[in-house]
Amino acid sequence: MSADTPIAPTDVQATIAQLWVYPVKSCAGISLTEAELTDTGLLYDRAWMVVDEDGEFVTQRELPRMALIQTAFKMGQLVLRAPGMLSLHLALDAAEGPLKVRVWDDEVMACDMGDLAAQWFSDFLGPEAPANLKRLRLARFDPEVRRVSSLKWTGGREATTQFADGFSLLVTSTASLDELNQRLGAAGHAPVAMSRFRPNIVLDGVQAHDEDRVGTLHITTGDAVARVEPVKPCGRCPIPNIDPETALSSPEVNDTLQVYRQDPRLHGAITFGMNAIVLEGDGQVLRVGQAVGADWRFE
Repeated sequence: MSADTPIAPTDVQATIAQLWVYPVKSCAGISLTEAELTDTGLLYDRAWMVVDEDGEFVTQRELPRMALIQTAFKMGQLVLRAPGMLSLHLALDAAEGPLKVRVWDDEVMACDMGDLAAQWFSDFLGPEAPANLKRLRLARFDPEVRRVSSLKWTGGREATTQFADGFSLLVTSTASLDELNQRLGAAGHAPVAMSRFRPNIVLDGVQAHDEDRVGTLHITTGDAVARVEPVKPCGRCPIPNIDPETALSSPEVNDTLQVYRQDPRLHGAITFGMNAIVLEGDGQVLRVGQAVGADWRFE
């Protein structure tokens, strides 16, 4: 072993329990058994985004019915389905003219997906939308654009993402959800699914919220190792309160998290899961069941 060979982590041993991608930001995700890792996260994750007439991004925060839009990949196409709508089929490499869009504080050039896609989203989401959100468009992230995550949280490293809120990946664990559901049950509420938290990688074999406390995740992919580093707790907006099956919102999820998940790193905001960046592994395939190792992080 050379002096440059990293020592295998020994503190935490886990496996990948679930992999998720969300092709259209804030629409339903796709559970996968394997997914390609790229520098910006899992392939096709948040590669498309709904925007208003001014190019401002739109999510379930404003339009909860976005949760009802189902996504799927089929024969080189992204297929979108929603109640009462004919399915919309978009070629994965399709794009029309340029479109300036904004996601949080970042304004970037994207690719407009055309009038048919715009009409489809407007027809489904517009009738119950506020006046400023009646006319919507679908944008695709331009792969020539570099959207850099917060240097404050990445330690000055230039990690990139597409239309995710801010980072390449979101990592959670089955144990974290189990603890929440135990608390919900004790208060007389029904359990919730992991889909409310919209993670990319879900770990098994760790204790609740161990993802908060570990350093770089080493994911064994055949003869190679992908390295993913959790860098920032994921502060939670009202979206976890939205039932993805009905698009109806009720407060019990965030109210329960408020009791035990106020995070001093985010000035007391409630958190669930860790935002992460890709250090190494572009092009490698992650699979459910793969081994994940990490050491504890001491700050």
